[in-house]
Amino acid sequence: MGFFDRLKSGLSRSREAINEIFYMGGEVDEDFWEDLEDTLVMGDMGGELAMRVTDDLREQAARENLNRADQLRDALAKRLAQEFRTADRDPFEDVPSCVLFVGINGAGKTTTVGKLAGRARGEGKSCLIGGADTFRAAAIEQLEVWGTRAGVDVITRERGADPASVCYDVVEEAEKRGTQLVLIDTAGRLHTSSDLMRELAKVVNVTRKRCTSMPVTVVLVIDATTGQNGLAQAKEFNDALDLDGLIVTKLDGTAKGGIALAISDQLGLPIYRIGVGESIDDLETFDALDFCRALVGEGK
Repeated sequence: MGFFDRLKSGLSRSREAINEIFYMGGEVDEDFWEDLEDTLVMGDMGGELAMRVTDDLREQAARENLNRADQLRDALAKRLAQEFRTADRDPFEDVPSCVLFVGINGAGKTTTVGKLAGRARGEGKSCLIGGADTFRAAAIEQLEVWGTRAGVDVITRERGADPASVCYDVVEEAEKRGTQLVLIDTAGRLHTSSDLMRELAKVVNVTRKRCTSMPVTVVLVIDATTGQNGLAQAKEFNDALDLDGLIVTKLDGTAKGGIALAISDQLGLPIYRIGVGESIDDLETFDALDFCRALVGEGK
């Protein structure tokens, strides 16, 4: 099964409500437009975006004489795709590159780091993992398991060490080795804790200042199942850290797939990767049109 098919399967729960209004032969009337807007809002895309997309699609339907619901499915996918922000660069392909992963506990940061390290190694890139989560008991061990699996060295320090100093050491070692891709896992932070966010901001600032040989990208890992709470998280992290982009995980376990669009749109942030499962092949480069076609049930 290709990634698009896995994505389409993973987004099946998010697609259920949309499918109800796009049944074959349904007429495009006022009820249809109201149902469409309500469905987009319920899919966690947000009221403003839902209204904007619905209004634009309504104008297109009138202009092109589209009077059946099934005729508008592809048009909806293309219109939704326009709302995603595009990335100026891919920090995992455009090397040398240093990427800091931030987010709350349980979002999938460590697993994401491991998957990306394995992918980079498989593509022939030199890679180094930094373990700046020095507080969680199993964090270092979990990273080392992923490092072994990926064939990538992991640099960390004893539990309780200063995370900013760990990042400094990781960057220094990477520059000595001429490493192409540096992936640094940070400790999970509750976005509602100002003290923890200030500490994380210190980690980010130290890394940005120390890393002179490669650009530093700060990526927020978001669990799609958190829905609107994920948007609140993203806003707090962005305010504190000036994020560069997102990775959205666990899209296969939620009916809230539209939250990816809401976060990208409201914060003006690109999505670098999305995850629809646990295997290494289930984390892929984000393609806005493919995502939206999978979301609305349009075949590729």
